[in-house]
Amino acid sequence: MNKYATLYIVLLFAFCCPVQSQEIIDKKTVIHFVPIANGKPVQPDSIYQNAFGETYSVSKLKYYLSNFSIGSKVDAGIYLIDAFAADSVILQLPLNAKGILHFQLGVDSIYNCSGAQSGVLDPLNGMFWTWNTGYINFKLEGYSAFSSTNIKNIEYHIGGYAGENKTMRKIQLPYSLPKKTQDIYIQFNLDNFWKSSSAFKIAELPVITSPGKNAKIVADNFSALFSILPQ
Repeated sequence: MNKYATLYIVLLFAFCCPVQSQEIIDKKTVIHFVPIANGKPVQPDSIYQNAFGETYSVSKLKYYLSNFSIGSKVDAGIYLIDAFAADSVILQLPLNAKGILHFQLGVDSIYNCSGAQSGVLDPLNGMFWTWNTGYINFKLEGYSAFSSTNIKNIEYHIGGYAGENKTMRKIQLPYSLPKKTQDIYIQFNLDNFWKSSSAFKIAELPVITSPGKNAKIVADNFSALFSILPQ
């Protein structure tokens, strides 16, 4: 067989067998977020109750996730999740049947120190403090009769990236999934926002809008918000 015939066979095999395309597909993981409170889906302005019997409603719930990894594979993207937008995240990561999903709630300090940016970090998304360089890692807004503010609002803008005021939190979720799936469903349980390692009442802390001690109290509960749903 001459060299031209050999080259023809190699090219024919390459075009008929799209190995690279299949490899790209296999490396995708799709994460779906399921926000709940009191065992029900979180809906705008519906009434829920926390562990202290305080009722509240939610009008806005958004947060940043970043630094996803499975095993030694890392997805360096930053994702803005809106609880009312049925958001999902498509990661360039292979998904094994069993493993541990690692990620961070919040934006790394390097982006905070660089000022306002574009894409999901665009200030138009309402997640950037113009008065204090840095991003809001987690935002929850709503209303509660137990709030001590004049308009009975609740407002948790949790940020802070430097020194003892850091509010980024690392999260790891072990999982075991059916074979041949690219999907992970993660439950976001708002009940744990109030009652986990740093429990607090709406009556005591209805508003947090700056870095500091109170923001860290809330951030310490972030890891308890997430869990893998069985399939």
